Amino acid sequence: MQSATYQTRKGQLETYFDRTAAETWARLTSDAPVSKIRETVRAGRDRMRATLLGYLPDDMTGRTLLDAGCGTGALTIEALRRGARVTAIDISGNLVNVAQERMPTDIDPAMVTWRVGDMLSPELGTFDHVVSMDSLIHYRQSDVVAAISGLAARTRHSIAFTFAPRTPLLTVMYGMGKLFPRSDRSPAIEPLGQNGLRRDLTAAPALSEWQVGRSQRIISGFYTSQAQELAKKVSLG
Repeated sequence: MQSATYQTRKGQLETYFDRTAAETWARLTSDAPVSKIRETVRAGRDRMRATLLGYLPDDMTGRTLLDAGCGTGALTIEALRRGARVTAIDISGNLVNVAQERMPTDIDPAMVTWRVGDMLSPELGTFDHVVSMDSLIHYRQSDVVAAISGLAARTRHSIAFTFAPRTPLLTVMYGMGKLFPRSDRSPAIEPLGQNGLRRDLTAAPALSEWQVGRSQRIISGFYTSQAQELAKKVSLG
């Protein structure tokens, strides 16, 4: 059961990315010229995507991947090139449309399933790996832990996701964002403490068979995000 805070924030994100920022986001994730500030965000996202892909096998032939919050599909395309069979889902239908339009013609379209909806839906099935890049940064820590717990129940090997680390700069930016009229705001990020998040992940009953793995913080101008890996414990029995 998803919490009321998760459902509320999910609705805000759907409105923002489908009605307010779809064109801006499509431009940011393309090669089109953008402002210097957005160049730093683009560069940071490129580094983060490379980091998360580094947590996945180089050869994913025969493996399945859930790209939870696929956006315009850049990570999906890289995983497909490694041989993965991908289910790519995003809450924004507009962004999924862009992702489909950007699919290279040399990739077999049968290897990817595009979906619009909730990335946590059990109806998506089970996977070998799950990646969620900058899709959980808008949620409270309890909702993040619940989301990872739910995904873990349907994942065989690894989960890689990002969260917004609690830094002085992000805390100030978060506070300043609340000063803007609601109509001018993008959905706020929720900065989380790394140690507290690690503690709650380790303590979650649904994650008892998982171990917290590699972590990497990416800072690029106005982009700050932290990658976190979870890996299924290897049974010795």
